Amino acid sequence: MAGRMIEYTSNGNTAEGYLVTPETGSGAGVIVLQEYWGLVPHIKDIAERFAAEGYVALAPDLYHGEKTTSPDEAGKKMMALDINRAEKDLRGAIDFLLNHDAVTNKTGVGTIGFCMGGVLSLYAACMNPDKVAACVIFYGIHPKVHPPLENLRAPVLGLYAENDEHVPIESVRELEARLKDLNKQADFHIYPNVGHAFFNDTRPEAYNPPIAQDAWRRATEFFGQHLKG
Repeated sequence: MAGRMIEYTSNGNTAEGYLVTPETGSGAGVIVLQEYWGLVPHIKDIAERFAAEGYVALAPDLYHGEKTTSPDEAGKKMMALDINRAEKDLRGAIDFLLNHDAVTNKTGVGTIGFCMGGVLSLYAACMNPDKVAACVIFYGIHPKVHPPLENLRAPVLGLYAENDEHVPIESVRELEARLKDLNKQADFHIYPNVGHAFFNDTRPEAYNPPIAQDAWRRATEFFGQHLKG
């Protein structure tokens, strides 16, 4: 199911994203947030998979046209990300979906992100607490992004890897504990003996098919519960 690139308003500027609508023509909205590579085919494919599940999916291009296949370059792009601009792009993407004729649930969208996008998913939920109804994190990390957790209203599903060389398991447990201390609804699942990027089927050295399948089931069931009712 192919989508298309669209422009949307981002605090007076414009941003782009990859939009996919389901064959039914309407559904709840989901924001799909990129890894540090950029808006690459893998992220577009995830948006298409959500559309196949009946969602209107939008993947914002947070690098504004830039992408890379080099880990070193990707790391540099992640660290150079303008967090304030990214926050505006995320807010604009959420507003775009909530105002889209094809989006049926006007009370809130879902956010889901991978690696860099994982923590941005939580950040978007914290910065837009009245507009995000469910938040999914896949092994999220970005040292410069600090979500204001006290603002969070959406339930959170965290999917992490025990042997993640980029996301220390101690930091995952610390985040879960902070959310619980704040009385936030959070369900964290840590897959044993699995490494970073286990969901990325374009990286054979990292991809773990049975774990990815289980994580997808958890994510779609979570959104089904909180976005579709």
